[in-house]
This record gives sequence, C-alpha cells and structure tokens, in this order.
Amino acid sequence: MVDYKDKVITAEEAVKLVKSDMHIVTGLGGSEAREFFKFLHTRAEEVDNVTVTTYLPQGKYEYMNEEYKGKFHVDSLFYTGVNRTLEGYGMSSYIPNNLSAAGRDRLSHLKPSIYVGAAARPDKHGNISLSLGNVFERRNLEAADIVILEVSSKYPRIFGDHVVPLSAVDYLIEVDYNPPLVPDGTPNEKDEKIGELIAEMIPDGACIQIGIGGVPDAVAGLLMEKKNLGVHTEMLTSGLGKLARAGVINGTQKQIDKGVIVTAFILGNQELYDFIDDNPVVQVRDAAYANDPNIISKNDNQISVNTALEVDLSGQVSSESIGSRQFSGTGGQADTHRGAYMSKGGKAIITLYSTAMVKNKETGEKEEKSKIVPRLMPGAYVTLQRQDVDMIVTEYGVAKLKGTNMVERVERLIAIAHPKFRDELRKDAIKFGLIKE
Repeated sequence: MVDYKDKVITAEEAVKLVKSDMHIVTGLGGSEAREFFKFLHTRAEEVDNVTVTTYLPQGKYEYMNEEYKGKFHVDSLFYTGVNRTLEGYGMSSYIPNNLSAAGRDRLSHLKPSIYVGAAARPDKHGNISLSLGNVFERRNLEAADIVILEVSSKYPRIFGDHVVPLSAVDYLIEVDYNPPLVPDGTPNEKDEKIGELIAEMIPDGACIQIGIGGVPDAVAGLLMEKKNLGVHTEMLTSGLGKLARAGVINGTQKQIDKGVIVTAFILGNQELYDFIDDNPVVQVRDAAYANDPNIISKNDNQISVNTALEVDLSGQVSSESIGSRQFSGTGGQADTHRGAYMSKGGKAIITLYSTAMVKNKETGEKEEKSKIVPRLMPGAYVTLQRQDVDMIVTEYGVAKLKGTNMVERVERLIAIAHPKFRDELRKDAIKFGLIKE
C-alpha cells in the first residue's frame, strides 16, 4: 500500500532534484506550481541550461531574474507579461501551438525530466485530482522521470480524465495557498454593445464557448434569460459558472456529453471554485478532446466567442502579436473557432473594438487607430486564416464572412469599422487592389 507520508518533502528538498540540462514542466495557469519555483534559484550555483516549460504563467519568481540567464530558460506555450519581460533579456521563447495539440507536440520534441504542478489533496481512496486543468498536465505527468505535486486543501476536487492515483506521484509538497483569483470585470460601453450583438445570435439550447475579458463577461451577463444552454469550452469562467448556478446552463440539448460542462481548464472567482468542487456536472478533459474541432462540432449550435488584436480586410485575424512581438498566444482560438464553424447551426465569432489608442513612435503621443486594417501590421502572426473566419463583430455591427468573395469581405468589414476610418480603408482597399473604384 502506498503511504502518503512517505512521499511528503519540502520545496527546498524538491529543488535539489534539479540537475543541469533538465527539462521541467509545470501546469497551465492555476495548475502552476508555486512553492517549488520560489526556491528554484537556489540551484543556480549547481546547474546550467535548465528549461522550464509553462503555459499562461502566473508568477514572477527569482529564478527568472536576468542574473540567472544561462542557468534557467522559460519556454512558454502562451505568453503573459512574465514572458514578455523575460524575452526582453533573452530568457523566454514562445512555442507556436494549438491548444488541442500542445501536449502531444511538445512531448514529441522534448521529454520532461520533472513535472511539478498544483493539485487538490488526495481523496479517501488515494486519488488526486489535478484540479484546475488538463490541457497537457496528465500527459506530461505520465511522461516525466520525476513527478512532484503541490497539494492544497484549498484547491477544488474536480471530476474528469486528470485524476491520478497516489502511486503515480513520486513526491508531494503540502501547501495551503488558494487557487489564483480572476476578479470579475466591469464591461464598458463597447463591451456591452458587442455583447448585445452576440447575445442576439445565441439561441436557446445552444452550446457555448466564451473566454475571458470585457466582451465575454458582457455576453455571459446578457444570457441570463436564455434556456437550456450547454457548455463545451476551452476555459470555464466565472461568467459561465454564474449561468450554471442559475440553471441557464444545464446541457440538456447537447448532442455529446449531455448534461456535462466540458472544459480543458478553469480560472475564475471563488464562487466558481466553490461550484465546481466535487461537482460531477463539471468535467475537466484533456485538451486533445476538449479542444478537438471535430469533437466540438458534434454539438449543434456551437457558439465560439474569441477576441482579436487586429483584422485585415481579407479577413485574416491576428490575436497574439503586435507586429512580430509575441503578446499572448494562439491558445485554443483556432480550435474552438473551427469547431463552431463546422457545427450544424454553429457560429464562430471573433470580437474586437473598432479602434485602439496606440503610441506614436515619433511624437510619443497616443492616437486612435483602426483595428480593422488594410493589411496586418508588418510581421504580425496570423492566428486565423481568412478561409477559417466566420464572423467578425465590433461595436458597429456584425460582418458575416463565411462563403463571401473578397469584394464582399472588404465591404462588410469596412461597414463595421469606426466611421472616421471607413473612407481611408476604402482608399487603401483600392490602392492594394482588393476592390475597384
């Protein structure tokens, strides 16, 4: 019989397992280990060339300081401000990926020496829920030479395919930290307008996927009068949790996973974490399932709502970079958009404000720029190819692009651009040969 106590060590002891040239993998977002990384810098005198793979990293730890360059390097499947800072001094690099294949692709390239992640405490049967996600967590746990879990009684026990036996874990670090909290946002006027346009397109019985931010929060808030919604989503948010607690989400109309909320990972407020704890209605699934476009498309009326940074007049969408500078990541946008695109009655929606305030490099002053542009910013990475794009929504309306020709696309996208930029966009469209005078 496996003895829990025999596996318990301190974080200081755990980091002594790290050797030169090792590859350490930690979980996404709320599944990121914290205590282990607080002490990783203490190994700097003993190691070189240690790679840490992250996804949506939350914490800024001492080992990430520039003085440890050459000792530690952070590869990330999705950037946050942490990575953008590290990249500035050559300690971080982005791994292009679709969330559905992130685990498989990374493992095909680099095997983990150590997997270390956050988890709930073992249940009475000795099973451990990896709690807030399984984008790639269990795959890496099973592939790693050494498995370390930081177990907290404050982490919810969640059902799904990420529950592992105590025997699969080499070491446990007992912690008492809470899951990271994502505060509820207050949608602004633009968010509300876009949210209204989207909510009107969501019928009763639809299956939804929405992310995080002002627009998704606005959409969730406007769905309270809908009936029998289902959820098959990349990320389970506080807004979706509120709809489920109110009975708006019950999953009765889903074609697969009927009655079940399927998600790859979870981040939100305490009310969400209380709702999902020990609740069989909520199930975390490997992203290879939760984000597989072919699986997603099996539910009729699948609605996917994602955001973008920039859209060009052909319909190309850039959601992850500012020019050639990596800002965030592809994540599951291409997966969920394509799944909804293929769904019977589905709608794949990309949202963005019509304008943004951008700093003028010459004057240093901020000026308003259109986010619908004739061409993407030089070097910008294309998150969605034009042939995959269904609908673009701004506060000025909805541009339905599926099945349209290039001239129609240009006209429809100009129509939802900010009015002050429409004439300029039309002139540029003529200049670049997209339309004729």
